[in-house]
Amino acid sequence: MKSFLKYVLATIVGMIIVSIIFLFTTVSTIIGFAGIQSSKTTVDKNSVLVINLTGIISERTDDDPLSSLLAGSIAENQSLENILKAISHAKDDDNIKGIYIEAGTLVGAAPATLQEIRKALIEFKKSKKFIISYGDVYTQGAYYLCSVSDSLIVNPQGVIDWHGISMQTRYYKDLLDKIGVGMQVFKVGTYKSAVEPFLLNEMSDANREQLTLVSSELWGEMTSEVSASRKISVAKLNQLADTFMAFTQPANYKTEKLADKLAYSDQVPQIICNMIKDIDEPDEYKTISVNDLASISSSKPKGTSGNVIAVYYAYGDIVQETSHSIPSYNSEHEIVGKKTVKDLQELTNDENIKAVVIRVNSGGGSAYASEQIWHAIRQLKNEKPVIVSMGDYAASGGYYISCAADWIVAQPTTITGSIGIFGLFPQADELLNKKLGIHVSTVKTNAHSDLGQSMARAFTAEEAAIIQEYVNNGYDLFTKRCAYSRGKSVEDIKKIAEGRIWTGKHALQFGLIDQLGTLDDAIKVAMKRADISEYSIIEYPAKNTFIDDLLNEEKNSSYADVKLQTSLGEYYEMFRQVQSINKKSGIQASLPYSISFNF
Repeated sequence: MKSFLKYVLATIVGMIIVSIIFLFTTVSTIIGFAGIQSSKTTVDKNSVLVINLTGIISERTDDDPLSSLLAGSIAENQSLENILKAISHAKDDDNIKGIYIEAGTLVGAAPATLQEIRKALIEFKKSKKFIISYGDVYTQGAYYLCSVSDSLIVNPQGVIDWHGISMQTRYYKDLLDKIGVGMQVFKVGTYKSAVEPFLLNEMSDANREQLTLVSSELWGEMTSEVSASRKISVAKLNQLADTFMAFTQPANYKTEKLADKLAYSDQVPQIICNMIKDIDEPDEYKTISVNDLASISSSKPKGTSGNVIAVYYAYGDIVQETSHSIPSYNSEHEIVGKKTVKDLQELTNDENIKAVVIRVNSGGGSAYASEQIWHAIRQLKNEKPVIVSMGDYAASGGYYISCAADWIVAQPTTITGSIGIFGLFPQADELLNKKLGIHVSTVKTNAHSDLGQSMARAFTAEEAAIIQEYVNNGYDLFTKRCAYSRGKSVEDIKKIAEGRIWTGKHALQFGLIDQLGTLDDAIKVAMKRADISEYSIIEYPAKNTFIDDLLNEEKNSSYADVKLQTSLGEYYEMFRQVQSINKKSGIQASLPYSISFNF
């Protein structure tokens, strides 16, 4: 018996020792990997910045090696923030001789993100350094970016996709009818089409009108910019789009001036080498990635003036508080009302911060949370200048929070406006009562004690009137906030409201924004309004550290989201919208569901 106990004890001790060694080795390996990933602090002589246009471009991502381990490739999830930093640094760094853009299957980048990068590339060209692009396949968005290149190269058997823009919305009414579920809708705004997919089987005339105008304006921006870079008339570009260039013979890309050269990928290093005057062989130049160069740029010493311009990133759905009880596939991309208000109060009280630029990229969400953030921005602007830089979307709730700023900057292709609200309540009495045989009995003390508590019955006429009045009051408040903030009458705002979306180009004409431009332009406005010449830029909220992400249980779902978005492509947005319905509460100020850009 003693021998048995001795062997058991020895086994347990051995297992503990092995577990400790394994844990120590694993942690050491991961920390070592993190060190390797972040060890580069200088730029080698004769370097070339490599921008890989494959995968997803998000507004912002955490810089950590765990992302590349779990997501598979760091190129699969890049941030607009890092791309812009890297291009800006490359412009001023003498060791960087040019930019090489490797085109590919770019997924889910909206027009304004692409336009922001394109403008940064055009600014880079003022340094007289080269830009070369190569692709086996150029998606239309990737081609739009690469059209600024000094030399645009395509594989002799490659593809340039050039077809125009379409916008699609998916409708679920027949599906809901089949399963016995209806939607009780309360809204204000003829163009507030967020509820249409649950009520109709096709686009309403009003929604078709607004989407037709928006798509034509986006395509107009795209063709005019490509025309200027490639020296091809807009009429010719439209003619080429009508032939669907992805199916043409590759030799025609050069004939039609869409490309400069046909070459295989192994020939590209020598082409790059030829652009660098001081070297003779391709192995004499070095490459540096976007994330490495952005890291070097971020690590540069801050200014000594003590003046700070804060760039606060507010992107994703607007919610009052995040729900940790519901599994999230997009947990990193929310504007959480309570947290955002707290962050803005901290920026208000920080005396070193002389101005704040709020980068808004949101199609909206909770009307209540939007109101709280609007109020916090009004309080902030009482103490220091507040400038909004709009990204892909700053619409509905996204516009609600933006309008409070002193000055608003947007891209011509930003989707904004959509001043309107709605309420959506599922009704499943047919499914529950007739198809599943589930019946509900209720005891209540007052007339409306059970209002909204059960999907087993429809609202009464009186209940529906109560909810519609609540929605109407919300719309009145929304338009009053916009009118007050923009110095207009409520009547003027209502003429361009009704839930209608506009591009930044139209928003400028209507006075919904103040200037067309980039994030960098917004920072320049902040500098002037704060009356400072020397300053440091600090981004908020602070990014998670590697250890934060290692200990964050929800982080893995964020990495899974990267994979889902890459794999599902155009169907990802439908998945995300369905998944997010459970997280919505109260009245919503939100964009139409599932508008898919075929860009």
